[in-house]
Amino acid sequence: MLVLVAPGQGAQTPGFLTDWLALPGAADRVAAWSDAIGLDLAHFGTKADADEIRDTSVAQPLLVAAGILSAAALGDISGIAPGAVAGHSVGEITAAVFAGVLDDTAALSLVRRRGLAMAEAAAVTETGMSALLGGDPEVSVAHLERLGLTPANVNGAGQIVAAGTMEQLAALTEDKPEGVRKVVPLKVAGAFHTHHMAPAVDKLAEAAKALTPADPKVTYVSNKDGEAVASGTEVLDRLVGQVANPVRWDLCMETFKELGVTAIIEVCPGGTLTGLAKRALPGVQTLALKTPDNLDAARELVAEHTQA
Repeated sequence: MLVLVAPGQGAQTPGFLTDWLALPGAADRVAAWSDAIGLDLAHFGTKADADEIRDTSVAQPLLVAAGILSAAALGDISGIAPGAVAGHSVGEITAAVFAGVLDDTAALSLVRRRGLAMAEAAAVTETGMSALLGGDPEVSVAHLERLGLTPANVNGAGQIVAAGTMEQLAALTEDKPEGVRKVVPLKVAGAFHTHHMAPAVDKLAEAAKALTPADPKVTYVSNKDGEAVASGTEVLDRLVGQVANPVRWDLCMETFKELGVTAIIEVCPGGTLTGLAKRALPGVQTLALKTPDNLDAARELVAEHTQA
């Protein structure tokens, strides 16, 4: 069984959209999205530097656009026929497009509002996120709580992402939990999926009222608890609430396993989620769509893992 996944914020790198825009029709499609949301996605995906695309209000729409574009290059979702879809953090909006819950324009409008609201919330206090590599999850979570930090992403495969103020994160660097090899600051501009994002929830809820979600056409696995969600309305409600609540990617991967996953394809800019899967789901084939050069191998994987 094939699972199609979409990465979250921090996966972006300068120029990562350049090769994808060279594909037939891609530039026109991105231009239309840019006009719809008032953001020059092509510029930010090809010419902007790392600091520019670190901006939450830019990074989030850029990642969703890249995910949709790369999946479309792979093939029509009905032809790809994944057994399940999921996304990490903002990637959940990309996955909602894959599942048919939202169309691409609605998704990009929603993520534009999401990025702006979260950037505004992040501006109130200087906050950030850092990944903990290694260690025992229970020990690490207890240690983070003592420092006043939130385990904002529980990613599985020995990785937890802490979020909080820059002072709290600095204290974590000096005082790592037992067994943690390294603390790595992430390329994000706020303590996402924590109480610091609470102001963004109301604004996103207001934006969501204008949307009419459809029920998922394929199994949609939620970051909230790793559960499959069958209602489009519930998917949308979870997308709103998840902004201020931890991402449980570990539970999503457990669900993939229970569903019988045999292969995972991560859309552009892939790499992070397939890396986690290699450690947490041994024996599952993985492929990251980093550039269009990966498309042929991805199509072969699709054919192999979606046969009746």
